[in-house]
Amino acid sequence: MAVSLREYRARIKSTESMKKITRAMELIAASRIIKAQQRAAEAAPYARELTRAVSALATYASVDHPLTTEPENPTRAAVLIVTSDRGLAGAYSSSVLKESERLCERLRSEGKQVAAYISGRKGEAYYRFRERPIVESWSGFSDQPRYENAKAIGESLIKAFVEGTAEGGEAVEGGVDEVHLVYTQFRSMLVQEPHSVRLLPLEVVEGEEKPDADEVLPLYEFEPSAEEVLDALLPKYVDSRIFYALLQASASELAARQKAMKSATDNAEELIKKFTRIANQARQAGITQEISEIVGGVNALADATAQSE
Repeated sequence: MAVSLREYRARIKSTESMKKITRAMELIAASRIIKAQQRAAEAAPYARELTRAVSALATYASVDHPLTTEPENPTRAAVLIVTSDRGLAGAYSSSVLKESERLCERLRSEGKQVAAYISGRKGEAYYRFRERPIVESWSGFSDQPRYENAKAIGESLIKAFVEGTAEGGEAVEGGVDEVHLVYTQFRSMLVQEPHSVRLLPLEVVEGEEKPDADEVLPLYEFEPSAEEVLDALLPKYVDSRIFYALLQASASELAARQKAMKSATDNAEELIKKFTRIANQARQAGITQEISEIVGGVNALADATAQSE
């Protein structure tokens, strides 16, 4: 019993140490979620005004651009998958990877080859373990993305798309005809949903904040020309959408990590209670056995003394 009791005490001590770590990680994630939400809120006005400018340009100026041209026979599609750099976030990365698998299956059923672009070490490890090819990957900024990171990703994807449509819509080596984005949308602290959207050819979408019914949209004058303005705005528009997706994924990752660490902390508390109860039972059983042995020894000594007399 003494050996068993020492083992349970060691388990209780190790579980308490684990509980301190998970509790600290939960508090860190909770403090960073607020900052991530603030960054997303601060980026929203820029993205909204950029969307309105691109919408006005696409509406009032009939200009053909490589980023808005639909290829006749698309044969190759790029998929950008936004995952996390670190684990301990529950099913965050696995959920977005499952969504990417569904998207890839749909694209293959349409007769398109899939080129994988990965953001985050978890997605890269997922593809490396299965020996799947990766065109390009980025990592090191999943919890705190910057606009420079989104710009680097956007430049690579735009380059691949432009190469894919450079020869009358026929895909060339290294080029793609479509670009899709898979990331996790932050709905609330309890709900984060994996989401897929097509980035290129460009489909201008309105932001989440709708203008009022009586709001008068501004009229734009394009200088020096609509073509040059479109050349400058469309890459920025793509970068802003990627940056917004990275911010959404960052908030979702932190929320998922907070939930996972809270669950781990609660489970550690339950384990401590369980091990404490078992240790107490083992200690009481040991005491009872020792008392029984003492009483038995006393009775045996008394019987021996009585027989000798």
